[in-house]
Amino acid sequence: MLRFRKLFPQSCSVIGMVHVGALPGTPKYEGCSEKIVENAIKETSIYVDCCVDGILIENMHDVPYIKQKDISPEVTTMMTRICTEIRKITPQNITCGIQILAGCNKEAIAVAKAAGLQFIRAEGFVFSHVADEGFIDSNAGTLLRYRRQIDADNVLVFVDVKKKHSSHVITSDVSLLETVKAAEFFLADGVILTGNATGEETNVRDLLDETRYIFISTPLRKLPV
Repeated sequence: MLRFRKLFPQSCSVIGMVHVGALPGTPKYEGCSEKIVENAIKETSIYVDCCVDGILIENMHDVPYIKQKDISPEVTTMMTRICTEIRKITPQNITCGIQILAGCNKEAIAVAKAAGLQFIRAEGFVFSHVADEGFIDSNAGTLLRYRRQIDADNVLVFVDVKKKHSSHVITSDVSLLETVKAAEFFLADGVILTGNATGEETNVRDLLDETRYIFISTPLRKLPV
């Protein structure tokens, strides 16, 4: 709780998304990496002017997504460059984080460490699922060990539970609340609850049930996105 509150002291926080342009090597890449950096900085400047509480940088336009085992160095390199430039223009009171799709949690930790970001958004932390890019295996153990190996324990890990755009039939006997409890047990710094797809609202009943457990029983905090 204390680690979370240092980053987000407000009772409710607004986190702005910076969806960087398609990166080199991906199907939608348009051939100008400097333009990608410039656009990301412009978007960030708008959020800074609007006094958001946090910024999350994501490679949303790298469709179709690939899994972590297939990620290429140019993606990690460009995300490091972009995040470093964004951190330079962002006041210290605005928390910055990163997500690298799809499920590239180790890479995200490494970029956060290099660029001075404070958190990552992680997919597949506990319990496996089937996403549109394929089977995503749980990775809490390897991820947190890697975080320790690179001395990045100051980078918090916020994890999706029952992730959007995914099938959870293989864990249909595991409830949302049980998934949250597993994330707590496996040392997540926060949990993220979403709708079934980007832009769809979070189920209010699920949010209330999760919030009740989090505030009574655990040091976690909810991040409905």
